[in-house]
Amino acid sequence: MAAPGGAEGPAAGPAAGGALWVEVRALLPGAEEGLTLALSGEVEDCVLTLLRRARGLLYGAAGRPCGAAAAALRRLGDVLRDYSWEKLNAGPWREVSKAWRQVYAYGCLFGALAEVAAGRPLAPAVRLCDMGLLMGASVLDNVLARLVRVLQAHLPRGKRRAAAEGSAKRIRIGPPPAPVVQPEDALPHLHCPSLEHFRDNYLIPQKPVVLEGIIDHWPCMKKWSVDYFCQVAGCRTVPVELGTRYTDEEWSQKLMTVSDFINQYIVNEVFGRKYIRLYSPQDSENLYPHESQILHNTSQVDVEDPDLVKFPDFRKAAFQSCILMPGQVLFIPVKYWHYVRSLDISFSVSFWWS
Repeated sequence: MAAPGGAEGPAAGPAAGGALWVEVRALLPGAEEGLTLALSGEVEDCVLTLLRRARGLLYGAAGRPCGAAAAALRRLGDVLRDYSWEKLNAGPWREVSKAWRQVYAYGCLFGALAEVAAGRPLAPAVRLCDMGLLMGASVLDNVLARLVRVLQAHLPRGKRRAAAEGSAKRIRIGPPPAPVVQPEDALPHLHCPSLEHFRDNYLIPQKPVVLEGIIDHWPCMKKWSVDYFCQVAGCRTVPVELGTRYTDEEWSQKLMTVSDFINQYIVNEVFGRKYIRLYSPQDSENLYPHESQILHNTSQVDVEDPDLVKFPDFRKAAFQSCILMPGQVLFIPVKYWHYVRSLDISFSVSFWWS
């Protein structure tokens, strides 16, 4: 039978739910004592009691907690998450105890398992796993990562395809004009250099360069698109940065699904280019870094529209620039200042190494 949207979905009903539970249950220790509830620090005794009670509900049922047991497990997951959430948001993140992040992860785990055991729709269980991965700490050999992979594979394909089709109906708009890169400021380009040539001429001397042709074989060069991300990750919850730059007062972060992000913020399926400027560490003083410890590696200057009355020495700072195109790789040496502006909707991958 065809699922909504014309795509054939997984079989529904008790048999399918039972098969999924068997697959999910295999991710957990076989016996109750194997789920040790080990924490990296001290928490209140009442929290330990709630954790043990949830574990008992999970293992106490004959094979699968159903009905009242599943409902009770779900409520305990809610309580554990609510209580630990206050601890996670009580002060600076670096001061949050790992033990409370683990409690939050357990709360997400028990909540997700309760959803599956009760035969409820899987999207809320996937979100619980993602929240545990984002805000919690690893428990049971990173069981949440393994659980969410299983759950995502069982999501109805029709819903994923519907999200992708929704994004395809968007109004296309023309890309903004790209800044002009003057020849004297242009970064050098290099096509498929040998490792030795790159090492001797750019890596060791710490000189930036645009590399071409070195990732043409990557699958993402043919697969990645807005529709592709909707299909493979539309249901996943991710942190999204909202705002022009993170030093602005209106800048914020929000947790949302990939599909919601695309539906709310992406209106063009033309993507790929970035305008980039690089400044040498030797010009650090001319870039007027913020004095605060948190933003000491961030310039106060709007480099494309500088206030030269407030920042007069900025005119002394020399830069190199480029329009980075799809498939190109930019090597940025250590401690180089970099300014990036997307000219289109774009996806990029970054690597850091010493």
